[in-house]
Amino acid sequence: MRTFRDTHPVRRWQRISYATLCLALLVPVLLAACGGNDNGNTPTATATSASGALTPTAAPENTPTTAPEAPSATPTTPPAPTTAPATPTSAPTSEPTSAPATPTAPTETLTLSVYFIRDEKVGTAHRVVPHTLQVAAAAMEALLAGPTEEEAAAGLTSAIPEGTRLLGVSLTNGIATVNLTKEFESGGGSLSMGARLAQVVYTVTQFPTVEGVLFALDGELVEVFGGEGLILDGPRDRSDFEAFTPAIFVEAPAVGDTVSGTLRVWGTANTFEAAFMVTLRDADGEIVFEEPAMATSGTGTRGTFDLTFDLDPTLSGDATLIVWESSAKDGQPINVVEIPIIIGDEG
Repeated sequence: MRTFRDTHPVRRWQRISYATLCLALLVPVLLAACGGNDNGNTPTATATSASGALTPTAAPENTPTTAPEAPSATPTTPPAPTTAPATPTSAPTSEPTSAPATPTAPTETLTLSVYFIRDEKVGTAHRVVPHTLQVAAAAMEALLAGPTEEEAAAGLTSAIPEGTRLLGVSLTNGIATVNLTKEFESGGGSLSMGARLAQVVYTVTQFPTVEGVLFALDGELVEVFGGEGLILDGPRDRSDFEAFTPAIFVEAPAVGDTVSGTLRVWGTANTFEAAFMVTLRDADGEIVFEEPAMATSGTGTRGTFDLTFDLDPTLSGDATLIVWESSAKDGQPINVVEIPIIIGDEG
């Protein structure tokens, strides 16, 4: 038989609440009897889920779940390093003190021509210089430095007075103005004056952008040059110095050049009927070859030539290139130019 206590809803709720209360009071007692929280920290707050089970409340983001230790009254001294840092002996610089680990690209170079005097005529020499956009100035600086010992031994000299310095080279509408110091017009007669002008004109007009040359001394344009009174009333080019140009003018090879495999000989000539001879002798003076050649014009008109000769691959060492003209009168060699060269060993 059901009684009022069993069926009344209030009584039933009171029994459930009383059981829940007893359970809530019993849990701390059981935890205390078992030794409490394992880590000794304050228990994490709990929340009741919809099902009535106990679940831990998630800690807020970036917040530790345990209380931080109280800071010490005095800061802890960090351990001293076992080795004291090295003291620099000098102030640091922005430049490395040693070569970089990766190799650098080789410096680019240019081969330029400079023109000296041989037997009162213009003769070519070559210079290898670091790559530059100021090619005319670089060639002029090399010219003013004069011939090397090897070139001097081969008969090349300079009519430019020692102490002459380059002040600048400018180019306007194909006309280069070469500005030199006053020393350029000092000393020498008309032959020396003409030769030094020819050296400069030939050196600067090797570049296709230069059609003519004006001269300036210490910044002042020159119209009458030197004590001999040479008239320079306008730009000068190579044709103005035909008297200083050899009948067979070899641009390449120059004194001391190294060739290998083939020998290219090129330049200009003004010979009888445009004919001349090309001879190559070895270090013992023996003829390697001797060939007739022709320029594009002659007999009063300067022409060009560009010749290529195959070389014996076993040939190497010092050699001499000789260009010459056979005299129309008696067949003897005239207008002879000798150029010492080196033949490389291809093997």
